[in-house]
Amino acid sequence: MTSLVPRLWSELSEWFEQDSLLLRGTNTIRLEDHMTDTEYKIRAELPGVDPEKDVQVSVSDGVLTIRAERREEKQARHRSEFRYGSFERSVRLPSNAEEQGIRADYSKGILEITVPLRAQPEPRRIEIKSN
Repeated sequence: MTSLVPRLWSELSEWFEQDSLLLRGTNTIRLEDHMTDTEYKIRAELPGVDPEKDVQVSVSDGVLTIRAERREEKQARHRSEFRYGSFERSVRLPSNAEEQGIRADYSKGILEITVPLRAQPEPRRIEIKSN
């Protein structure tokens, strides 16, 4: 009986992970990001889209949103494992992001967004008085 518990737990965990992937949906954009003192870079995987027609990048209230659409080319009797439809991903920007200076470039299926960052001021020390 005790040997069944770890196996059951493992199977349940795997089932919940798969279920959560279904709930999140497969039409999400995969990202990687990197931050330095001066900029925040986001790279989004978007193969097979026309960046001028099928991709939109917007920023509002500190949230950067990438939207894309990949349309299926209709063919008779074929097999496809490609994902088609609308894709969207939002990322909260750092508090020191300069939204006006954001730029985006697309090359070889990768959308790279560069967000300039303002220098963070040194924290001001506040004196504590005691009575």
